Amino acid sequence: MFRRIKQDIQCVFERDPAARNTFEILTTYPGVHAVLLHRLSHALWNHHLKWLARVLSNLGRWVTGIEIHPGAQIGHRFFIDHGMGVVIGETAQIGDDCTLYHGVTLGGTTWQKGKRHPTLANNVVVGAGAKVIGPITLAEGVRVGSNAVVVKDIPPGATVVGIPGRVVAKVKPGPEDERRKAFAAKIGFDAYGTTQDMPDPVANAIDCMLDHIHAMDQQMETMCRSLKALGMEIEVPDLPDLEVCDISGKDLKGPDDIGMADDPGKPEKS
Repeated sequence: MFRRIKQDIQCVFERDPAARNTFEILTTYPGVHAVLLHRLSHALWNHHLKWLARVLSNLGRWVTGIEIHPGAQIGHRFFIDHGMGVVIGETAQIGDDCTLYHGVTLGGTTWQKGKRHPTLANNVVVGAGAKVIGPITLAEGVRVGSNAVVVKDIPPGATVVGIPGRVVAKVKPGPEDERRKAFAAKIGFDAYGTTQDMPDPVANAIDCMLDHIHAMDQQMETMCRSLKALGMEIEVPDLPDLEVCDISGKDLKGPDDIGMADDPGKPEKS
């Protein structure tokens, strides 16, 4: 048991860059306090001292804001970051190296006895505010996005987002991604600075638009070259400037009107 407690403390250094030393973790991390109290209450629960286990669990809830039923089974190196509002039900099972953030619920969907809470395999991360409901299984390496609601089994390595939770497939980087990035930079759009671990449906839709625009651009260039080869004179007009509207709805026509007036390094026009 003491080896597990030592691992629970040491894993904080790996997952929280704000952690500075062991004394700070032991005295100021409610997630660690909740896990330590659960280790003790779970031992009492297994020794059929269920009332005493529930009293200790309730004390941990009052002190930390984290509710873990003493019957829940939790593996090695479990970390609750921030922790306020976390609820873990009686029949929940959590594997090794899992991480939960604040506001997470591992809840049940029935009042019947038996297995009614989720099972988390190893290396699962559940984002802030997410709800994992029912006797479902999140396989190894699953990532659950913030505020997602998961009500069905999730395969290994998948990322889940939305309400209800849906699996978002990860796209392996390759030449297609490099071409998209270069073309996006050409037209002044960069969707790749958002996140790489959590695919963005909006970014994916814009990726499709970029692919389509790029294909149209290539076709137009091919047509122009073909027409010039036939001796036709083609006048290529200048593309019009895009009109940008600020939050107030005022039309901004040129670059001098877009945020330049507030630039202290730019001289005002006479």
